[in-house]
Amino acid sequence: MGFKLTDILYYTIHINEFKSIAQWYTWHDPVHERDETKEDPSLQICFKFLIETSRSFSAVIQELHPELLVPVALFYLILRGLDTIEDDMTIPLDKKEALLRNFHNILEKDGWNFDGNGPNEKDRELLVQFPNVITEFKKIQPAYRAIIKDITQNMGRGMADYANNAEHNANGVNTIEDYNMYCHYVAGLVGEGLTKLFVESKLANPVLLERQYLQESMGLFLQKTNIIRDVREDFEDKRRFWPKEIWSKYVDKFEDLFKPENIDVAMNCSSEMVLNAMTHADECMFYLAGLKEQSVFNFAAIPQAMAIATLEVVFRNPKIFRRNVKITKGQACQIMIESTQNHQILCEVFRKFAKKIHRKNTPKDPNFLKISIACGKIEQFIESLYPTQDPKAIAQLRATQASTEKSPVDMVKAQQAKQDTIYLFVAVIGSLLFLTAIMIWIAYIFGARFDVAIAELMRGNLGRGSPMEAKEAIRRYDHGEL
Repeated sequence: MGFKLTDILYYTIHINEFKSIAQWYTWHDPVHERDETKEDPSLQICFKFLIETSRSFSAVIQELHPELLVPVALFYLILRGLDTIEDDMTIPLDKKEALLRNFHNILEKDGWNFDGNGPNEKDRELLVQFPNVITEFKKIQPAYRAIIKDITQNMGRGMADYANNAEHNANGVNTIEDYNMYCHYVAGLVGEGLTKLFVESKLANPVLLERQYLQESMGLFLQKTNIIRDVREDFEDKRRFWPKEIWSKYVDKFEDLFKPENIDVAMNCSSEMVLNAMTHADECMFYLAGLKEQSVFNFAAIPQAMAIATLEVVFRNPKIFRRNVKITKGQACQIMIESTQNHQILCEVFRKFAKKIHRKNTPKDPNFLKISIACGKIEQFIESLYPTQDPKAIAQLRATQASTEKSPVDMVKAQQAKQDTIYLFVAVIGSLLFLTAIMIWIAYIFGARFDVAIAELMRGNLGRGSPMEAKEAIRRYDHGEL
């Protein structure tokens, strides 16, 4: 956990966020821990690449139930390898298409690797050492292999179709339907594959398989959030994923969104993109209610909670057109602490950020009413799952009962309030001691005689003293040699 000087200055002011970081790294107790001593060298290499390619995902993957640990890790690496081929613009189109369409069969070929990526492709080494992935892939259960291979085939086919789509390559995504289809291939299929793995391992409700729209929303919510956040980075890489059907309402050319004089219409455009993503939020919460095992719940819940927090950060934020905007490390740790408790507290995280989005909403935005409705829909869905008790009913209950049991949410809030008070007290005392030390040091530099003050205190002279006593003190402590 490294900190830059700017981070130190930031967390000096945002003490609560620093507290969240300290609490997460100090008190977080993984549900399951990976045992490296039982792993073959090829599997250790796989986890090495997992950590290098995604620090955030690797952490939650390594805490998964042992039944799912290796299958999910391999699933991630295989799709990362596929994505590395698809993203590399230095690979000739005919060669790229063949690799993408046949990648699912490559998983069965011992010793296969690929060193044809450009030298600047950050994950090229994964494909160079891909035989390690293939070796471990062949060791997992046939049912898991079949699921991973099927998703890889569908994703590779979709990527190949988009690589061959000259219109997409030249002008980006056109319609909202195209936008949803693109997100399906790069993220929705991941949600489908993970759901099948969860159910096959008997760690999720089988009903999730019957509700494919829930699986789809899990992937699309994450992907659409990333597309909104990364708009500047993608623009600089000459990629355009915001659908023309949306941005053409506000500007004539996509690049006009990045001109300072168009910032107002650009903000309205980004608001519609956020609105489009928010339509998946309630279905994500519905899906997460079907995950039985805690580590599986954590694995799925953390990215979704991060996504709703990221939407709040990018909503009506002009900075997204200048640079990549992210939530801070302190905010991320607080979200992880909250979202890994239980489903009810996770829903409260969604409610909190939906309210923040609603507060930032403005009547000047043409999407104002629709965004307000979307925020209300999220709160309404949460209310249908965890109804808020009527205040009058609560008052009557307290009048008739000697004691009441606090809800888990109230207990967490009470504990946090207590901790906040302690941290605030320590911070104030620490600041006073620090300032006192600075003042004493400055006084000493400018010649203050603390030895005189201490000696007089020892003699019992606590008051100001008379002029005669002052003269006597000067005579007693005067340095005649000077």
